[in-house]
Amino acid sequence: MKANAVAKGHKAPLSKRLKRDWHKNKWKYIMILPVLIYLFLFCYKPMYGLVIAFKDYKITRGIEGSSWSNPWYKWFLNFFTDPYFGRLLKNTFLISGLTILFGFPAPIILALMINEVKNSAFKRTVQTITYMPYFISMVVLCGLLKTFCMQDGLFAQIAVLFGGKAQNYLANPAYFRTIYVLSDIWSGIGWNSIIYLAALSSIDQEQYEAARVDGANRFKQMIHITLPGLVPTIMVLFILRMGNILNVGYEKILLLYNSATYITADVISTYTYRLSFGGSGNPMYSKSTAIGLFNTIINVFFLMLTNMISKKATDAGLF
Repeated sequence: MKANAVAKGHKAPLSKRLKRDWHKNKWKYIMILPVLIYLFLFCYKPMYGLVIAFKDYKITRGIEGSSWSNPWYKWFLNFFTDPYFGRLLKNTFLISGLTILFGFPAPIILALMINEVKNSAFKRTVQTITYMPYFISMVVLCGLLKTFCMQDGLFAQIAVLFGGKAQNYLANPAYFRTIYVLSDIWSGIGWNSIIYLAALSSIDQEQYEAARVDGANRFKQMIHITLPGLVPTIMVLFILRMGNILNVGYEKILLLYNSATYITADVISTYTYRLSFGGSGNPMYSKSTAIGLFNTIINVFFLMLTNMISKKATDAGLF
């Protein structure tokens, strides 16, 4: 009978299969349990707080005691009709877009250049120098930038040497985005190139040998072998980056901007911070939560869209 059941493709009851799987992989499940507990407590359980976006939340009443907003989309409408909404959306997309446009290719280019260097000592030196800024604290980094950008700072002195005018660059709205993007590239280019260097090391070296036999120079080898080998890694990281398009690094902006540069520096995340912790005396937690939920929805949309395009164009994606 058992043989006939197996022959007919009958499966064992679910309870027996689960029990068998538990005995087989018991220690694996035990090892992953702390991670699951961590994810539940610090990633999933706090998601309950999203209901604040649909309530007139009062901290003294708590989430359960606060009344539901009427209409339910009240705080979303309040944000969309906010006089600063257009400026915040424009600044967020511009700063994030410029960071992607110039910052995303930078570590790829660095990895390709390092990969072409044959002198191992020089290669290690370049890697060490480019990695170092990543380990500088954000507070220290922003302090250095403020000092360099002062009217009598390093950048002003360099500008004067070339016939320019000394000024406080961080007090000029026209320079804020440039300073932000360039400093972001400088601090992260070396560290972000590590994953591309790892991907380069996995490319089959026999392809290069075959290309040299066919007469391909180093540039053609890079175009036809190296870059295609990097495409899956590039696309996965690009999809992840697009999934955070509205999550501009607000810590850095908070440390660098001031009231004079709000027009080009103020983004959604810094505005949300000021609503909740800006010291206005009337924190708007419900509106802040609604803005955060709006951010998440837009980020998920870009993540799905980029993944779909990537799957069709390169056959590489997250899912």
